[in-house]
Amino acid sequence: MHLRALRCCQSIALAELYNMGKNLTGDGRLDLASTSVALLANAASGRDDTAAQVEEIRAQLEPHVGSFRHYPLRKGSEIASVAQQAVKDGAGLIATLGGDGTQSAVAGALAGSDTAMAVLPGGTFNYFSRGLGLGNDLSDALEALVAGHVAWIDLGEVNGRIFLNNASFGVYPDILERRESIYHRWGRSRLMAYWSVLASLLDLRHPMQLRVSASGETRDITTPLAFAARSPYQLDSLGLEGADAVRDGHFALFIAQGHRRRDMMTAALRLAFGRAREGVDFELIIADDIVISGGRARRLVAFDGEKTHMAGPWHLKVRKDHLRVIVPPPATAPPDSQKNESQ
Repeated sequence: MHLRALRCCQSIALAELYNMGKNLTGDGRLDLASTSVALLANAASGRDDTAAQVEEIRAQLEPHVGSFRHYPLRKGSEIASVAQQAVKDGAGLIATLGGDGTQSAVAGALAGSDTAMAVLPGGTFNYFSRGLGLGNDLSDALEALVAGHVAWIDLGEVNGRIFLNNASFGVYPDILERRESIYHRWGRSRLMAYWSVLASLLDLRHPMQLRVSASGETRDITTPLAFAARSPYQLDSLGLEGADAVRDGHFALFIAQGHRRRDMMTAALRLAFGRAREGVDFELIIADDIVISGGRARRLVAFDGEKTHMAGPWHLKVRKDHLRVIVPPPATAPPDSQKNESQ
């Protein structure tokens, strides 16, 4: 065989093997009949009976998939390792039942790989699911999963840590700590989530001294809250600017303004409830690469409703086309779902 023809055949064979590895059909959908599906279910997310939901998911998916296996999640710290184990066990699709924090942990484990992720909403706000057009209802997300359409989407990253919706510094991580105690006493609800914001702001004392570098400029900033958004749906729902910039692949970094305690509380409160005004309550920075430094060597940073201590400086990057996810069919997909693989 001629060398050029041989190389051509080898290229075609490699392309076919690549597509087989992704279990894609000719129209860009995931071939569920030949796909091993792993379900990760977080019993701590939301208020529904997780066991009943797992059985509902099993009943809906088993007739359509090559194989189905449930991986129960007992604590948040094991989510990423369980997802990685499911991939080692041969799963081609990880379906995750839980809130944004659970989805974020699984996305971090799968980021950059060909293993697809299906989002099954099971939390309080479910911004990621709603932003993909999957809604806030489990049955709608299951319908989209069975349809099997996949897309590559962008992700946010801070010092190697992947996030889906937002990363924040300052008062918001403190709000999350207060929220946990309120949830433990009164149960999970949006009302209790908002009350945690108010309770934390009442204890607000000192702002952060930060240095922010973006788009070739470096500035020193005093603020009680720095909030980096990657979810256009969340910004739209909160009535905040920057959603179009996020859709275009950038961060929308909100810096709450105010130096006196009363001003800081007002700015942070209005920002948290979507009533903030640019230039008055916050400054908006649009960039896809941001470095934040200053103050403590380590800070409490919040990612998608979860918090962790992280050493600075904090380097925020947008990772392009970094995760494969199930999305609604193209005819019904909203603008927030990105770059359908079938195109």
